Amino acid sequence: MTDRDPVDQHVERWLPVVPDLDPDVEGAVVRMSLLTRHLREVKDRALAELDLQEKEYGTLHALAGRGGRAAPSEIAGDLRMAPASITARVDALVRRGFVRRIPSEVDRRRIDVELTDAGRGAWQRAMRVVGDEEHRVLGALAPDERRVLSDLLRRVTLAAGPPPGRI
Repeated sequence: MTDRDPVDQHVERWLPVVPDLDPDVEGAVVRMSLLTRHLREVKDRALAELDLQEKEYGTLHALAGRGGRAAPSEIAGDLRMAPASITARVDALVRRGFVRRIPSEVDRRRIDVELTDAGRGAWQRAMRVVGDEEHRVLGALAPDERRVLSDLLRRVTLAAGPPPGRI
């Protein structure tokens, strides 16, 4: 057995209360929840330090994922939002100098949104903080163990069905 953590104590406390509790299922679910919460807190702190709201970061992230330029409807689709809802987000990012509106290269009736250097920089700084913490935490595992963990979580994710929200 490896080192014990607070989840082991949690499972031990609940086993007498819920005799049919599967300690492996409970341990895995609680640990995934704690890890998710930890990474969310790191991300929230990073965004606060960078004076970036979650919705701003999400919009910059979606835009960066499309090569830094996209139609508002494409960004809205990536964020699973109504296309009309993206306008206020883009307006706020334009005011901050993080994006600009430019004529589409494929349809002269359309306006695209493009990341500015400032927007790409803000997005990259936030990504770096979060990515560094993800690597630090998962650095507890050897590369082959990380691959096994990823494969096991893929199977569990597929069993859960389609995700309710965005990735």
